[in-house]
Amino acid sequence: MLINCENLYKYFGGEVLLSDINFTVEDKDVIGLVGHNGCGKSTLLKIIMGYENFDKTPDGKGIMSIANKVTIGFLAQNSGLESNNTIEDEMKKPFEKLLNAYNRMKELEKSMGSLSNENTKKELSDEYSELSSYFEANDGYRIDVKISTVLNGMGFRDFDTDRIIDNLSGGEKTRLAMAKLLLEEPDLLILDEPTNHLDLDTLAWLEDYLKGYKGAIIIVSHDRYFLNKLCTKIFEIENKRLTIYKGNYSSYVAQREMNLERQNKAYEIQQREIAKLEDYIAKNKVRASTANMAKSRQHMLDKIERIEKPINYVKPPKIRLEYDYEPTKDILTVKNCDLTVGEGEGKKTLLDSFSFEVKRREKVSIIGRNGIGKTSILRLVQGINKHSKGSIEWANNVKSAYFEQENTTLDKNNTVIDEVHKLFPRMTDEQVRKVLGSVLLTGDDVFKQVGVLSGGERAKLCFAILTLKRANVLILDEPTNHLDLLTKEVLEQALLEYEGTIILVSHDRYLLNRLSTRIIEVTESGVKSYNGNYDGYREQKANESKSYENDNYENERVKRNSKQKQYRTKEQRAADVKKKQRIKELETEIESLEQSISQLEEEIYAPEIAADYELCAEKCIELEEKKQILDNKLEEWAELE
Repeated sequence: MLINCENLYKYFGGEVLLSDINFTVEDKDVIGLVGHNGCGKSTLLKIIMGYENFDKTPDGKGIMSIANKVTIGFLAQNSGLESNNTIEDEMKKPFEKLLNAYNRMKELEKSMGSLSNENTKKELSDEYSELSSYFEANDGYRIDVKISTVLNGMGFRDFDTDRIIDNLSGGEKTRLAMAKLLLEEPDLLILDEPTNHLDLDTLAWLEDYLKGYKGAIIIVSHDRYFLNKLCTKIFEIENKRLTIYKGNYSSYVAQREMNLERQNKAYEIQQREIAKLEDYIAKNKVRASTANMAKSRQHMLDKIERIEKPINYVKPPKIRLEYDYEPTKDILTVKNCDLTVGEGEGKKTLLDSFSFEVKRREKVSIIGRNGIGKTSILRLVQGINKHSKGSIEWANNVKSAYFEQENTTLDKNNTVIDEVHKLFPRMTDEQVRKVLGSVLLTGDDVFKQVGVLSGGERAKLCFAILTLKRANVLILDEPTNHLDLLTKEVLEQALLEYEGTIILVSHDRYLLNRLSTRIIEVTESGVKSYNGNYDGYREQKANESKSYENDNYENERVKRNSKQKQYRTKEQRAADVKKKQRIKELETEIESLEQSISQLEEEIYAPEIAADYELCAEKCIELEEKKQILDNKLEEWAELE
């Protein structure tokens, strides 16, 4: 057990934020911490990290115990990186002790060869043996491999590792901070919204990496696909209490609904029983003949342990998307268009020529790496961005509505209610407030300026406008950004029930998986269509990759056979024979060196050698020399092969 928490409370300004929290974190647990914004998730993480104190009950209950020597790593929002360091400097920090040990070993090797004092030699030899054991036991020889693996996976494959961190973007710094945290390998890894700033390829790599993580993980994330793929438990904070669900996110959703249904039924049954007893008591307590029976019923009523009324603690928004008329079948046809961004000298062509189609009632999702041009495609098909070649044709009777990622179409100076009136001037205040209320913009919220709304509130305003437009084609650019999990689920259900056509750009893979009937992938070479949802797309991509590898293997085999059949000069044949002979020689030498190195390592740790300090020092130097020779021969062998 890494962490044990019992009867934990937290108060703010006299109000209870967290009440009677109980949980344990075991080794290998992968926990998703969920709950609506402001429920106390971040506070609980701060308590675990020791950044904030917790409160106890009046009778002194309340503990938070962390096992001895447990290390905890936390992905800080300010990145936690030294801005003047290079990428390489920061990535080597988690291995600082190992690298210091390695440098000290090098110093000892030089010193042991030149010293004559036996006592000093013994001290140095003992120190060397201890450092060498520590270095090997902690995988010291794989430091560079580990750093390269994580940097490549986190999207830094083409980055110069001498680059100064201060020159990176905010998103790059966040990714680099996560890479550093992964290399530190703490016993408990705490990730607060780790999927921000990650593209789909990096997300897939991170999921695979974390599946094999040796320690425990606590994840706070709005990425339901991420939670689904990794979590073994879900901790939900709702109405100040924490409830534990076994399984991943989908399992949690099903269990939560079942629990709520069970609680509602139990409450309703008990209320009916209470009503019957109260009715009987009221009717019979004044009659002499039935007064004793009424008293008996009163005793029964008094002994009933009342079930609290289940509360839908967070009122969900209501989103219903409808349209008035059907368009024709072929909704959108894009043929041989180019995609450019910028103007003048800064103009850049993202795609030279691409084509795709969208049919009526399809739910098409456009995916691709960041910056590839997904949003630009949405703007292009609407005529917001221009193209110099190809054609874009919309069907008859199409009425489209656009959800823009940054909500720039909203007037920041307008109030919420005025913004809706501007678009729908015939609606009364009462009608507008009813629509806004359905997305939880109520009371004085409707008189706020659009510019002061949070990202989630602006998104909800856009959804309200979307419902009023009654479009038969929805064009959506990252619609779930800034939304809490409950609102995401409501929006997702509304989009599933919507019978019109959807063209969607999103990084929300849970949404992509549930909603999509087709995936269009955008790459530098163009666009490609895959039938099915996101999981189906990944499966097809994996099959393509296997097929590509098999084709490459077959092509290489054919090429080799073809080359072997070609006429070669006497000199060429002689050179080939000489090359093969050298490869065989190297393989024999490498095998001999590996055996020799293995034998030397055994000898160094043998008691009789360890007692002879001068001999031990000589063998340590010999060992390093043989390792260097082995490296050189392996390099030569690889080049010849």
